[in-house]
Amino acid sequence: MSKRLSVNDFLKFKVEKRKVSILTAYDRMTARIAEDGGADVILVGDSLGMTVLGYDDTLSVSMEDMVRHTKAVSNVTNRVMVIADLPFLSYQVSVAEALRNAGRLMVEGGCGAVKLEGGIEYCAQVKAITQAGIPVMGHLGFTPQSIHRFGGSFAQGKTEETAVKLMRDAFALEEAGAFGIVLECVPHELAEVITLKLKIPTIGIGSGAECDGQVQVIHDVLGLNDDFQAKHFKKYVEGQKILTDAVKMHVAEVKDLAFPTTAHSFTVSSAIIDVVKKEFRG
Repeated sequence: MSKRLSVNDFLKFKVEKRKVSILTAYDRMTARIAEDGGADVILVGDSLGMTVLGYDDTLSVSMEDMVRHTKAVSNVTNRVMVIADLPFLSYQVSVAEALRNAGRLMVEGGCGAVKLEGGIEYCAQVKAITQAGIPVMGHLGFTPQSIHRFGGSFAQGKTEETAVKLMRDAFALEEAGAFGIVLECVPHELAEVITLKLKIPTIGIGSGAECDGQVQVIHDVLGLNDDFQAKHFKKYVEGQKILTDAVKMHVAEVKDLAFPTTAHSFTVSSAIIDVVKKEFRG
């Protein structure tokens, strides 16, 4: 069994100027694809609300959802570092509740770190969780759990005021003990400045190549979300079309009696069949 990547490895990558690749995953199949494909880190994101559970946003994702899916990913991987999102209202209410829920994700879910959204206003939570021995990754810029406050999915840090706030939040998270920060939909020029100023790695999503690494939703990379398009991701394969075409072929073969064949079926001796027919004739 390979040794899992750790926070120390993560920090070492920045010093060595090695880019970090993070993909989301939520279950056995996506976790195996991400790890076998060479990702350094798997983020069990609360994006599972939209990609797996059919929600409109991340806000309805529960701690039970996150524990269940984090455990599924941890159980089938052995090399990647597993980071789990703290879902909406699992850390905002109080420091004690944040610590308790972070502990659940590590103990019950088996992750190696947790991620939470927000800056200065949640540094007390970050500090308490890290002091308890649970590594924390921050998340700034567009933070999906605050979608109603933003009024939609928009780039952040495009004014002097918001750019300065992002810088202050980033420094505050580093000071509080975060080992890295996701920068989502931040102008790449600003993300570059933040990356150069911080000692901890930055992970971009829609924030340019200047960040220390990149995170993407695996369903977007594989083209499994044909009903969703965004500027920040690149589709590498038409996964939804490929899989839909395969299902169409299967359905057609079932209806045309081309599947299953004897090769896909079990057999028994004719003598046994004769006995059954004789016993239940008529």
